[in-house]
Amino acid sequence: MRDVIVIGAGGGGPVVAKELAAKGLDVLLLEAGPRHAKPRDEWTTFEDDANNPLTGYFRPGPSDRSKPAWFREWPQNSFVWQLSGVGGTTQHFYGNYPRAYPGVFQGYDGADRNEYDVNHRFPFTYAEMVPYFEWVEATMPVMTAAMGHKEQTFFRGAETLGLPVQTTKTTLGPSYRPQENAILQPGGTAGKTSDKNLLNYPQATGCTFCGYCFQGCMRPNGAPRNQFAKRSTDNSYVPMALTANVWARGGRPIELITDAYVTRVHAERRHGVLTATGVTWRDNNSGAEHREDARVVVMSGGCTENPRLWFNSGLPNPNGWVGRGYTDHFFDWLIGSFDDSTGNPKGVGSSARLDFPPYGGLENVGLPPALSAFAGTLSDSGIRGQYGNGRGKTGPWDGPAGRVMGPELKELMAGGIDKLMTVLVITDDDVEPDNRVTLSALPADENGPIPKVTFKHRQRTARTVRNREFMARKAAELLRGAGAKKVYRIDWAPLILHVQSSMRMGASEQNSVVNPRGETRAVKRLFVADNSALSNALGGPNPTLTSQALATRTAEKIFATYFGGDPWVRSESPVVSTDPRVSVRLGQLGL
Repeated sequence: MRDVIVIGAGGGGPVVAKELAAKGLDVLLLEAGPRHAKPRDEWTTFEDDANNPLTGYFRPGPSDRSKPAWFREWPQNSFVWQLSGVGGTTQHFYGNYPRAYPGVFQGYDGADRNEYDVNHRFPFTYAEMVPYFEWVEATMPVMTAAMGHKEQTFFRGAETLGLPVQTTKTTLGPSYRPQENAILQPGGTAGKTSDKNLLNYPQATGCTFCGYCFQGCMRPNGAPRNQFAKRSTDNSYVPMALTANVWARGGRPIELITDAYVTRVHAERRHGVLTATGVTWRDNNSGAEHREDARVVVMSGGCTENPRLWFNSGLPNPNGWVGRGYTDHFFDWLIGSFDDSTGNPKGVGSSARLDFPPYGGLENVGLPPALSAFAGTLSDSGIRGQYGNGRGKTGPWDGPAGRVMGPELKELMAGGIDKLMTVLVITDDDVEPDNRVTLSALPADENGPIPKVTFKHRQRTARTVRNREFMARKAAELLRGAGAKKVYRIDWAPLILHVQSSMRMGASEQNSVVNPRGETRAVKRLFVADNSALSNALGGPNPTLTSQALATRTAEKIFATYFGGDPWVRSESPVVSTDPRVSVRLGQLGL
């Protein structure tokens, strides 16, 4: 019998695995997708090769790309950008690690306290969360983003809004700043040349400004895995978990099994209480099923897969909240065209942000060509100048919202994407029960009934709609202030990237799946530790830091509750993942 089984090696599962393995527990980490152990041999910088949802190496599917991707049903105009594989969606994220706004936590008493989703706050205070934020920030490590010309352009526009520069990690009010992100700062020749012959480790360290964050980080060339610039969990927490005995006396490396699709969580009544006892997982390659038992099971499969697994396991759902509250950030996308180069596709994808609690925030986002085309056409408002659907909004941008096509697109692209600046609107959304994951009536796949994601995009709360419109206007004002000659609003259809809260933590048994320590209310010894456990939309900030801080807290609760341990976050210093001793060990492991 294992001590702990963790289901999913994405953004949250490896955090729990590393923390508990470092305390000497026997941890099994199961991942449904592949492990890209040698990314330089397995990855490319071709966008379709990476991001095609059916055939790309970052699709939700097994290692063998000749086999079909795993199907999900979503009946509305939306795209659920789900990944499988070790690292999960952190493989293609931009490493942005802002903290959640204090207003989304219990006990907040600011003047804007009633402007947040007051019915779905975290069931503890922001002050209690701070040590866990600090732990993750030191472990990754999180640092001020490396910046270039596009960030300079963004800041020039932000200055015209009359907001101060933020100087603390905690967002206290409207402000702008460099991103706090988990990407190693350039060192040596990195960031100073585009000559690939001069960008080899250790001559170059950290971010080399290649501009291909979304295709997975494999640079600098020649670096050991834990020295790759972007701190996705496959480059950070997974190497730490696999080498836990390097730094923790008595610690054990985890066992990681990939292409292992968990199809059932087992539970039985013990002393009258339903208790998790283990899992069944299916080998994607052979089809063989395996049973593993454990003292504790942790679900970290993501916002879509956790509810699916729960339902397929026949676990109880007494309050109906499993799969409900499937929350995003009601994104929008604005494009500014400039006379001069903005450096748009170069360097770190997103290194500047503007926060505006309680409404949300803005980020500059530089994309390579194919993703730029995708982002510019994902509209819910028709094609500008040709047809509309009655939802094309007008405002401080040029004309109605919608796709830019035809002659207007030719004009926009005349200077190439290097003369554009694109801004992502990130809104603080209300947790809405009707946005949910259920089981589809479509045929099951080899792993059981498939999930159906129902997302009522056009039935948002008045507060959510207000937040998005406010931030879209701020984005347009910023682009004008930066010198844009034209500004286009796309009015994005749902692009489900920052998804959270489908197994939400809460104070009330009426509207939450897990209790304040991360354990499911309906099944003892079953925990949730990823974005799906987040209580709300965080006020708008990117979810990874908060999710990993919460996963760290959950690991502490598991250790203290079921393994007789004491809390550790406040009494020990975290081990930074770039420790050279770990590099030596990783080299020995061929990583």
